[in-house]
Amino acid sequence: MSGALEGVRVVDLTSMISGPLATRILGDQGADVIKVEPPGGGDLVRKLGSTRRGMAPTFATVNRNKRSLVLNLREARGRQLLERLVADADVFVQNFRPGTAERMGLGEPKLRRLREDLIYVSISGFGEAGPYARKRVYDPLIQALSGLADVQADRETGRPQMVRLIVPDKLTAVAAAQAITAALFARERSGLGQHVRLSMLDAMIAFLWPEAMAGYTWVGNESDRSRPQLAQDLVFETADGFITAGAVSDAEWQGFARAVGHPEWLEDERFATPAGRVTHVRERLELMAEALAGRSSAEWLEVLDAAQVPCAPILRRHQILTHAQVEANALLVEARHPHAGPIRQPRPAARFDATPAEIRRQAPLLGEHTDEILAELGLAAGEIRALREAEVVA
Repeated sequence: MSGALEGVRVVDLTSMISGPLATRILGDQGADVIKVEPPGGGDLVRKLGSTRRGMAPTFATVNRNKRSLVLNLREARGRQLLERLVADADVFVQNFRPGTAERMGLGEPKLRRLREDLIYVSISGFGEAGPYARKRVYDPLIQALSGLADVQADRETGRPQMVRLIVPDKLTAVAAAQAITAALFARERSGLGQHVRLSMLDAMIAFLWPEAMAGYTWVGNESDRSRPQLAQDLVFETADGFITAGAVSDAEWQGFARAVGHPEWLEDERFATPAGRVTHVRERLELMAEALAGRSSAEWLEVLDAAQVPCAPILRRHQILTHAQVEANALLVEARHPHAGPIRQPRPAARFDATPAEIRRQAPLLGEHTDEILAELGLAAGEIRALREAEVVA
C-alpha cells in the first residue's frame, strides 16, 4: 500500500532540525523528498554527535525517507538544475535567514513562475520582519524569547532554565508538516498554490500559550500566576527508584490517600477541593513523597493502579527499549542502514490503516542519489559526468 502523500514531490533545501524533520514527516507519509545539499560536507547535522562511518544518529533519524542531491547553488548551472527540479515539484521548503533565498535567486515569486501551484514554504527563526529577523538562531534563543525558559525557572531562586531537548526546533517541524499538508489539501480544492511562512518563535509561543500564558489571556485581568508557576514536578522517590503519580480529581485524591494508608488526609480542609489542593500543593506533595518513600516502585504502582490513581514508573532511557507498553505499541524498529550498519529508531508515530506511513529508505549519504535524480531530469550520463568534473554537482 502507498503512503498518504504518495506522488507528492518535495524539494528540501533545509538544514539542521526544524526543516529536515518537517520534510521527514512528509517522507514517512509517502512523499518523494529530495534533500538538496551543498558540496563540501552537506547538512552540518551529518557530523554532529557520535558518528558511525561518518553519519550522526540525529541525522540518520531526521533524514530518513529522503534522497540526497548535491548542487553547487553558487554556480548558475546548479541553480538552473534546481529550477528544473522545482518545475516538477509540489512543495519547496527552505529555512534560510529571511532575504537569503531571494539573494540566491530562489525567492517565492521566481519559483512560482516555474510552477504556478507550488507550495513554497519559508521557515525562519524569528519571523521575516522586526529587530531579530536576520539574527542567527538556535533553539536556546527561542526558549529564551518564547517564555519557555521562564516556565522552567527554579522555584526557589527564580533563575530561568533551559529544557534539555530542542523542543522549539521539533515543535516547529511538526507545525510545518501540518501546514504543508493543509496547503496541499487546499490546493486540491482550489488548484492554487501558496506561500506558507512559519517562524520558530511563533510556533513556540502559540504552543505554550494555553497554560504558560493563561494569566495573560483575559485582557485587563493579567496575572503572573498560572499553571506552570504553580505546578510541581511529580517525581516521587521510592525504596528502589522513582515513580510519578497524579491526583487531580476528588476521586483520585481519595484513592491515593486510602492507598497509601492516610485516610485522615481526606478530613484535611486544605485538600478537600481541587482548588485547595493546588493552593496547598507544596504541603500536599511533601506528604505524598513521605508516604511513598518506604516501599518499592513495583509495589506502589500495583497499589495505586488498583485504586485508579494515574501512575507510572519513571524510566531511565535504556529501560524504554524493553518496556512492555513500548513493545506492545511496536514503536521501535530495527533495520540495517546500508552504510552505517544496524540502526534502531521509532516508526512513524501516526498509523494509517489504508495508507501506512513507513520507513522505506534510510538516511542517505551525501549526494547518494545525485546521478539518479539528474537522470530523472533527462540528463545523460555524459552530461552528469561533465557537471561533476566542473564541481556543479557532487
